[in-house]
Amino acid sequence: MALVPGLNHAPLPADAVEVGRVQEAWGIKGWVRLHPYSAAPEALFHSRQWYLAPPEGRYARGFDAFTGTVSVGVSEIKSHGEGVVAQLDTVPDRNAAESLKGARIYIARADFPESTDPDEFYWVDLIGLTVVNREGLSLGIVRDLMPTGPHSVLVLEYEADGKPQERLIPFVSAFVDEVDKVAGRITVDWQPDY
Repeated sequence: MALVPGLNHAPLPADAVEVGRVQEAWGIKGWVRLHPYSAAPEALFHSRQWYLAPPEGRYARGFDAFTGTVSVGVSEIKSHGEGVVAQLDTVPDRNAAESLKGARIYIARADFPESTDPDEFYWVDLIGLTVVNREGLSLGIVRDLMPTGPHSVLVLEYEADGKPQERLIPFVSAFVDEVDKVAGRITVDWQPDY
């Protein structure tokens, strides 16, 4: 039974991506302050349909707004100071907004805005791709990306001598020749002994 009236239980879409969480209530009219996981949260601003899931970890304690995943419409979203605030269709007041504190926000990948820059990628699209060098030697699978300030670094997982290993490759044009999402491959100018 949902404590926030109007929250509709819905399964996560198959292409759901966790993009942030609800930090707290903001104001008295049901707005919430968000913690986006991206410094440029275009997906949050673009999508009008979010999926909320109960929080994990320290935020889960005392959470009773809903169980399972719920679908919510976004009435309005805007930048406010250094953060982001939003008003959700089914959250009428501060009490309802407070009950969502810590909820994880998911958006269907299909609802992300498409980039106009061919050299710009969403991290979620790179995870799981095979990385090969110019000679066609497999260097591993992208497990994660790591921000390092000026650029991101591909974190690859591969096996050597029967043991899992990790390889780091800067995600910059000096080393990355091509990203072919359709083929599931990234071609790099990199050697296995670097």
